[in-house]
Amino acid sequence: MEADRIYAALRNLKLPDGGDLVARDMVRAMRVEGGDVRFVIEAPNPDIARQMEPLRQAAEAVVKQIEGVSSVQVALTAHGPAAAPPKAPPQGMKFGGHPTPQAGPMRPAGVDRILAVASGKGGVGKSTVSANLAVALAKQGRRVGLLDADIYGPSQPRMMGVSKRPASPDGKTIEPLHAHGVTMMSVGLMVDEGKAVIWRGPMLMGALQQMLGQVAWGELDVLIVDLPPGTGDVQLTLCQRAAMTGALVVSTPQDVALLDARKAIDMFNTLKTPVLGLIENMSTFICPNCGHESHPFGHGGVAKEAEAIGVPFLGELPLDLDTRLAGDSGTPIATGDGPMAQAYAALADRLVKGGMA
Repeated sequence: MEADRIYAALRNLKLPDGGDLVARDMVRAMRVEGGDVRFVIEAPNPDIARQMEPLRQAAEAVVKQIEGVSSVQVALTAHGPAAAPPKAPPQGMKFGGHPTPQAGPMRPAGVDRILAVASGKGGVGKSTVSANLAVALAKQGRRVGLLDADIYGPSQPRMMGVSKRPASPDGKTIEPLHAHGVTMMSVGLMVDEGKAVIWRGPMLMGALQQMLGQVAWGELDVLIVDLPPGTGDVQLTLCQRAAMTGALVVSTPQDVALLDARKAIDMFNTLKTPVLGLIENMSTFICPNCGHESHPFGHGGVAKEAEAIGVPFLGELPLDLDTRLAGDSGTPIATGDGPMAQAYAALADRLVKGGMA
């Protein structure tokens, strides 16, 4: 199957304001593998993307009619941020501030397990893994919560496609939001997307305590906590103030990333939080044009590290363009059924069978 035939068919779909998908350069990440066709329609912003679902369906239908095409997957994404009103804490509630005293490690009512996803350094895809793992577990029938504890760089609202401000009917309890079968909460839902959070340690501790103890999480099999990178106040607060089941550490196979991953592992060991497994992200890259497999960050380093310290190696995840586009569009790739969704499903299955989630 030639991509030129697909582009020719898509040129027949005219946009309301003139032009077509191809002329306006809105068709991205085209992949043709035998009779299987996958591509992304990238809108100028999320508001326009939400209006383009009929066009996405039309694009899927017109490509399916091409001789030799057996399956078509078309995703909608957006180039820029959606216009949204400024956010603030729920009315009558102060968010952040000094933590309140507590008798011991807390477990939110109804939450069975608390699982942290951590990394020694930024840029290794920890938040992407957190979001997709949460969705993959939910697809397997688990009741899943996702807490974005990356206070300075919250990304889960964008990745999960939510922007609504949480409600607090009584001024004390925060109602979480829901997306893709996952119950979620993030400091990013309390502040403007472009607004910096400039807090010292006690403010961070107070905010994290609120998101653990004042959010109405409901009945959950597992609460996944997306930690910030490093070994700072948030990690310390979580491990000391929450009844942690354990942590998963994400790293690329690059030596520099592994150096920092070892520090994260040492931190959890020091704080008596079990490290339940290691995940190698960006393990391989398969060129969408020629199919060549390469290893831009090395390969196998995380598996060797897991063997050396005696913890489970939970799997490899490739460096994948579709995963990035899906995260930017607010629909994690684990919601689908392609190769990346299957990789996250396998990871979720290992956690469930291992009694971790």
